Amino acid sequence: MAAEALSSYDIAIAIDATDALTHYNRALLMQEMHRWDDAIASYDRAIAINPNYAEAQFNRSLALLFLGDFAMGWPSFEWRWKSAQRLSIGEVRDFSKPLWLGAESIAGKRLLLHCEGGFGDTLQFCRYATCLAADGVIVILEAQPTLTSLLANLDGPSSVVAKGSPLPPFDYHCPLMSLPLALKTDLDSVPASPQYLSSHEGSLARWRRRLGKRTRPRVGLAWSGNPKNPIDTCRTINLADWIDYLPRDLDYVCIQKECRSADHETLQSNRWISRFDDELHDFSDTAALCECMDVIVTVDTSVAHLSGALGRPTWILLPFTPDWRWLRHRTDSPWYPTMKLYRQAVPGVWKDVFVRIAADLHDQFEPAG
Repeated sequence: MAAEALSSYDIAIAIDATDALTHYNRALLMQEMHRWDDAIASYDRAIAINPNYAEAQFNRSLALLFLGDFAMGWPSFEWRWKSAQRLSIGEVRDFSKPLWLGAESIAGKRLLLHCEGGFGDTLQFCRYATCLAADGVIVILEAQPTLTSLLANLDGPSSVVAKGSPLPPFDYHCPLMSLPLALKTDLDSVPASPQYLSSHEGSLARWRRRLGKRTRPRVGLAWSGNPKNPIDTCRTINLADWIDYLPRDLDYVCIQKECRSADHETLQSNRWISRFDDELHDFSDTAALCECMDVIVTVDTSVAHLSGALGRPTWILLPFTPDWRWLRHRTDSPWYPTMKLYRQAVPGVWKDVFVRIAADLHDQFEPAG
């Protein structure tokens, strides 16, 4: 199928090499085939024909970031503000104060860092607030309302404001995901503190009481993400497909707040997976529950970023072609030192991932004999 599609694109390009759309579609196919150099070359041809081709510019940036080329990737990533693909999950903000992308010194100035995208994006990039505050910047952090209580514990911001609430005065603004560009982040300079978020002591104590005495290792599980995410079908799994691979001599806790209808029957017939859906009111509750676990095993969703930010041992199930932030081939993450990545070897096939995770759970928590 892919070979036939590639042949069709090559024929079309031979007929008309000036069609930017054909080069762009060929680049997307090359990505699916994991022919990354060819993909970038096709993006480059599309952009040479039409330098304002926002979708080509943006998707090229994702490919570069996935390959670890941050120097080229971050500047191109700014094309997301003109990409319909990206704007479907984020909005352009109109502020009267200037955008800051690192060109000028802002020590002593008030900088608004505003959220964009999903919860995971905010959890991953809020770390830069700490770096900026250490350099003398007065940081105002805007975040989604369900995150503000948790982010109040983040070191650095002078204030944390819920999106939609009135903003305090500020001198400059910067979207959270533009901070790696502004601070010139490369693979060797990712601010990767083992833990930069923590749960509230009161919430943690409440969840410890709620879970009761620990008798066996506890494993937190999350198997589905936001269904509105464009890559959701690739990253979400059915609990019924996974459940038979989970070693039964451990205690399992559902960490995600919402479960899809397809999973309800599985959970009903497998009560050994504890769930507390109605008690997870915001990310502060989820954070405290995560801190009670020995390991979090999750698909690529906000739970993964939360657990990583908390410094918890976090194992992520990744599709064959994962999101750019997990990079290529790696089993670890420069963003989160406590993470371990489990990648699909074949597109759409999770069995090998389930088997490897089961073996590692057994090896890590096997009772000493």
